[in-house]
Amino acid sequence: MAQQIELSNIVNDSQLGQRLDQALAELFSDYSRSRIKDWILNGSVCVNGTVVTKPRLKMMGGEKLTVVAEIEDEERWIAQDLPLDIVYEDEHLLVINKPRDFVVHPGAGTPDGTVLNALLHHCPSLAEVPRAGIVHRLDKDTTGLMVVAKTIQAQTRLVRALQKRKITREYEAVAMGKMTGGGVVEKPIGRHSTKRTSMAVHELGKPAITHYRVAEHFREHTSLVLRLETGRTHQIRVHMAYLSHPLVGDTLYGGRPRPPRNASPEVIQALRAFDRQALHARMLRLDHPITGELMEWHAETPKDMVALVEILRQDKLDHPEDDY
Repeated sequence: MAQQIELSNIVNDSQLGQRLDQALAELFSDYSRSRIKDWILNGSVCVNGTVVTKPRLKMMGGEKLTVVAEIEDEERWIAQDLPLDIVYEDEHLLVINKPRDFVVHPGAGTPDGTVLNALLHHCPSLAEVPRAGIVHRLDKDTTGLMVVAKTIQAQTRLVRALQKRKITREYEAVAMGKMTGGGVVEKPIGRHSTKRTSMAVHELGKPAITHYRVAEHFREHTSLVLRLETGRTHQIRVHMAYLSHPLVGDTLYGGRPRPPRNASPEVIQALRAFDRQALHARMLRLDHPITGELMEWHAETPKDMVALVEILRQDKLDHPEDDY
C-alpha cells in the first residue's frame, strides 16, 4: 500500500543558483536524489504553487517548494526479532538506546540484522513509513540515543526540525591528546577523495558544525562533551581527527593507540583493547512532533567507556608530575 506525503520548505538565499533537484535534496535530505528527481519528472513538485518538471530549473532564493507524492511500502526489508533497548515510546515516536556493533540501516555487506529490521518486528506498521521511521543514524559502533518516527507525519516534522537545528543531540567521547579548552569546528565534510568508506573535511563538502567542551583532562587524553548542529556522516569523528585529536579506538580516523609515557601495562592494554570509537550519544532533546511538548532523554555511559575513563583517571593520579 502506498502512503502519501506532503513536504514544504523555502529555498534559502544561500541556495541561489542551485538547480531545483539540488535544492530539494538539501531541504529534504531524508529522501534520495533519485527519488527527488522522479518526483520532479512525475509532476509532484510545485515551485510557488506551479508544477515544475525540470530538475535543472535554477533557484533564485525565497521560492516555496512543495512536494505531494506517494511512497511505496518498503517491502524488501524483513522484520527480525532482535532486541531493542526502548527508552520511550508512544503512538507517534520511539527512542532507543543503541548498543555497539549494531548497524542502523541495511546496506552493502549488511542486508539484515540491523536496527531497521528490529524496528519492523517491534512495530510492523513502520513498513508504511520511509526508512521504517529512522530520522537520523548512529555509526555501527557508536552507542546511544536515536529517535524513530512511527508515522509519516511525525517523520516529516522531525526531519524538518533536524534540518532547522531544533533537535539537540549531545555526545560524550574520549579523544587522544591534551585539549586545553572547548570550541567549535565549522568545516564542511564530504566523501574522502581516495578512501571510499571514509569522510573528510573538504571545501566542496556539506556544511558541518560541531561544538565541544572539555569534561576532564587526563595525561595524554581528553574526555569531551559535544553537540551537533548538523548531522553529517562520521561528523564528530572527522572533526576531531581534523583537530589532530581523533577518538580513542577509531581505527578509521585515528590510527594506533597513543599511551602516555611511562604508562603501566594495564593502561597500555586498556587502550589497545578498546576496539571501537569512544563515542556515545548521551542526551536527546526535542519538541514532540505532534503535541509540541519539550522532551528530553538520557542514556548512561556504556561500561566500556566508563572503564576506559576510570583507568585514564587512575593513570593521571599515578603520575602527578604530569598534571597541568
